[in-house]
This record gives sequence, C-alpha cells and structure tokens, in this order.
Amino acid sequence: MSLNKKDQRLRRARQTRVRIATNIATAAEGGRAARLAVHRTNLHIYASILSADGGKVLASASTAEKAVRSELGAGGKGSNTAAATLIGKRIAEKAMAAGISQVAFDRSGFAYHGRVKALAEAAREAGLKF
Repeated sequence: MSLNKKDQRLRRARQTRVRIATNIATAAEGGRAARLAVHRTNLHIYASILSADGGKVLASASTAEKAVRSELGAGGKGSNTAAATLIGKRIAEKAMAAGISQVAFDRSGFAYHGRVKALAEAAREAGLKF
C-alpha cells in the first residue's frame, strides 16, 4: 500500500506526538511541558502552544492575524521565512506572558527546514526553551 504525500506527513506527525507525550509523561521535572505545534500552508504559517493535559490552546500566533498582516506590509507574504521569523518571536512573547518558558516542539510531520526552522530558531532566540 502506497501512501500519498499528506498521509506520509500525518504518519510522521503521529509518531512525533507519541514521542512527545512519552517524554512529557516521563519527565524528571515536576511540571508537564506544553507543546508548540506548528502548521504551515502555502499561504500562511500557524503556531499554537497547547497544554500537556487535554490540548487546551494557551497561546497562538499566525500570519493570518490582522496585526501580523499589517506588520508584514502591503507586499508582505505569510509564506516566507521572514514571516515565519516574526511568528516565532510573537509566539515566544505570548508564551512568556502566559508564564510558559519550556515547550516540546511539534513540527506536525513537516521537515525541519525553511519556514519551520525559521520559526523555531526565532522562538528560541526570543527565550523559549525546547
């Protein structure tokens, strides 16, 4: 049975989420870490911080937000690494404001390359640990 491109990505995402859940459950630290989930489309990139128990959204940022679109400018696109860097900084700031400093990075089966890598590195530079 041959899997198409989307099914392959979803398979990788499931494996990653199982690994994250196992690591969070067996963490030596007292608290359970939140999960930084990233999703990208051809036009936008989305980042959400989800609680470890139940998956409640604690913070989110995306290039679809009106404030971000205006910050990118008239010619600004949400589908480039500059936009992903901006979203990485915004999600880190929102996480810090919510009292979250450490997360598990969930790239949702996407390759750690390009926009996903730019978002992760910007979040790390802004003080988020993962």
